[in-house]
Amino acid sequence: MSLYLSRRELLKRSGIVVGTGVLAPKLLLGSASPDGSSTRSASSVRLSLNENPYGPSPDVVRSVQLELGRLNCYADETLSRRFAEQVAAYEQVSVDQVVLGEILDVLGLYLARSAGPGSEFMYSTPGYLALIDAAVSAGGTGVPVPLNAQYQNDLTTLKSKLNARTRAIYLINPHNRTGTINDDQEFKSFLRESGQQSVVIVDEAYLEYTSDFAARSAVSLVREGANVVVFRTFDKIHGLAGMPIGYALAPRAMADELRKQGVGAAEDLGRLNLVGASAALADSAQVENTRKTVAKERELWLSLLSELKLPHTDAQANFVFFDAGRPQPILAAAMRERGVDIGRPHPPYTNWARITIGLPAENRLAQTALRAALKQS
Repeated sequence: MSLYLSRRELLKRSGIVVGTGVLAPKLLLGSASPDGSSTRSASSVRLSLNENPYGPSPDVVRSVQLELGRLNCYADETLSRRFAEQVAAYEQVSVDQVVLGEILDVLGLYLARSAGPGSEFMYSTPGYLALIDAAVSAGGTGVPVPLNAQYQNDLTTLKSKLNARTRAIYLINPHNRTGTINDDQEFKSFLRESGQQSVVIVDEAYLEYTSDFAARSAVSLVREGANVVVFRTFDKIHGLAGMPIGYALAPRAMADELRKQGVGAAEDLGRLNLVGASAALADSAQVENTRKTVAKERELWLSLLSELKLPHTDAQANFVFFDAGRPQPILAAAMRERGVDIGRPHPPYTNWARITIGLPAENRLAQTALRAALKQS
């Protein structure tokens, strides 16, 4: 049985529908510009899922609209190969090292099944667990490692737990939930050393929100031939959460094996997703504009948190993370009463809240709501 079919079975058992949504042109044209204008019409401001409210590049909109007349056609290998070559040129790696798709869950399945029951998967907690959950479902054992005192990946403790049973280490940098980023030199030294014993997967979903993301990216180690996998997604800074697609950059042998298992097959990626992602990747100016706008808004958020004397992390992503001094559900309820959704709690940090950086007007509303909520008994 192929790994891809097994992934479908896993998703089916989880109640998740696999498919590609179709966005009508009038919805695509509802994206926002950095000045804060928008056609978003939710009954409340949603600052809970780390979405990019500025939307995708206008080139994405045009490219997808031009492709709508071919919705009767599956994505083909030519389209997929062309995008993989574009990614390879952008990342300066061999095209054979590129595996297309949002593959964290299937990568977890592959690693667990290839290592057998009892193989260990280390990760920072709390965190995003798609890869870990998939690995555990296939017989792997999750090994959670709490963040350090700076709410970063605790590289010292991770290193101390590395052993012969370790199949993979999964790290998010900047970290999701806290937005913190590890020291670059220390982080890459850890990756090189740990990669000699176990594959290390670095999820860089939020890295492009940092000003020096190209230099910080662990893709430099992939180029060196280290036992490192880098994952990127178009869901965040590229604004394609509604047409999810990403890619992994992996050692060639692993990439080849994943493709043999059916991972990254063109028709499963979706024609619109491929076309949209290609246009997004080509528009570096849109990414830079979004990064600068978010950074400016993030500084305003961090300034407010300091003014309110709320302990907070040095977040480098498109959200802030802070100690509200009360259980997160209580703060979230008070914020909802004022028209702002900040989402779920983040145990074990029971008093900490995460707020996505929205449009300027949304941020002002949320900041006013936060002030009022904190005053509420």
